[in-house]
Amino acid sequence: MEEVSSHHYLIYQNKENTYMSRKNRLSHLKTMMLMPIMLFLALFAFTPSAIASSSADITLDQAMAVIAAARTKAQKQGTLMDIAVVDAGANLKAFVRMDDAFLGSIDISIKKAKTARFFNMPTGDLGALAQPGKPLYNIEFSNGGLITFPGGLLLKDSKGVVIGAIGVSGSSVENDHEVALAGAQALLK
Repeated sequence: MEEVSSHHYLIYQNKENTYMSRKNRLSHLKTMMLMPIMLFLALFAFTPSAIASSSADITLDQAMAVIAAARTKAQKQGTLMDIAVVDAGANLKAFVRMDDAFLGSIDISIKKAKTARFFNMPTGDLGALAQPGKPLYNIEFSNGGLITFPGGLLLKDSKGVVIGAIGVSGSSVENDHEVALAGAQALLK
């Protein structure tokens, strides 16, 4: 009877040792993954003021000026547009839907702005690279959906630093692009 009990004890010990070694390996793995992050933070010691001074972002006043210039261009064209402005992080900063503009263009305008900012290029340029046989074919299915035809442009400050992007939708891609361009140029005045 003692042999059976000792045998069960050894099996229990082996299971316990296996469990502990797995637990130790997992703990070691977590530590190894966190070390580079901790080292990065220790070396660069980010503070709110350091982050604020190194980031360029569109202000609300700038975003509203972009919207106003784009809207004026759309009115001159006789088109009804949805106009979106995103900040440097591709977050929606300002949006306007002109009276009777297409409801379906709301999402398109926002995605055009985000797409331009995600890839730091006009959406039409990205679209040329996304055609069959080109290096970015099917990229529009990434990032929750991208728009790869004209109407999305980067917004830059007077020093040429990217501070956001504009996306316009509601008419032909040529008209969308012209309205977006008018909005982007408002920051250069």
